[in-house]
Amino acid sequence: MYKSRKSLARWLMFIYRFSQGLQLRQLDMLVDGIAGSSRTLTKMAHTVRKQVCMKAVSCLKSKGMKVGGRHHFVVLDESKFSHKRKYNRGRFGNSWRRKRQWVFGMLEVGITTRRPILKLVKTRSRRVLLRVIRRHVKRGSYIMSDEWRAYRGQLSQYGYQHFSVCHKDNFVDARTGSHTQHIERAWQTYKVDIWRHRGNRTSRLLKYHLRLIEWRYWLGNKHPEGLLGRLIHDLKKFQ
Repeated sequence: MYKSRKSLARWLMFIYRFSQGLQLRQLDMLVDGIAGSSRTLTKMAHTVRKQVCMKAVSCLKSKGMKVGGRHHFVVLDESKFSHKRKYNRGRFGNSWRRKRQWVFGMLEVGITTRRPILKLVKTRSRRVLLRVIRRHVKRGSYIMSDEWRAYRGQLSQYGYQHFSVCHKDNFVDARTGSHTQHIERAWQTYKVDIWRHRGNRTSRLLKYHLRLIEWRYWLGNKHPEGLLGRLIHDLKKFQ
């Protein structure tokens, strides 16, 4: 940021807007004179994401980013992310010939908190998903999932308490009360946010936006001054 031609005042205005739910209203910012074009705003947003939020999450991951623990619930699910044409208009470009991208989600569900770990995976195979689970979910956790065959009947041998629900029969298991509704609602929120910022056009962009979601729920929401306070904290640390 120190090499930018934008003044400190405009950067501060932009960071304040960026922190407002992380939803960039470019038209409003153009009217307010924060930048002269949407291209400049896109570059500024990319700088904040890459130089601040991504570094903060990378630092967190280096210390061991895990969810769950004894008497903690973690919900597992996979969801397919794909680039969408705005209003279903426009020609099909090269991005449409790419395979749809699977994201594996591990969501820790607390009384007042939700902490996701989101991983872009090439396949939903047992080998891939079990490796990710063992790396990021603490032993002894209560795990809830659907009955996807990759981890059906496999998790108990690694020290997890596994409860599943068969979605062909119902959405909530009648015997145990287990369900995956927390993460299914979370997928809707994540996808709307990523689609709004056109963050699923490439695998690289999608990884950026998945990390931004992790930054928000692991760091931003926990800060006493909210997202803006966390952004300022990370700016001082990484710039």
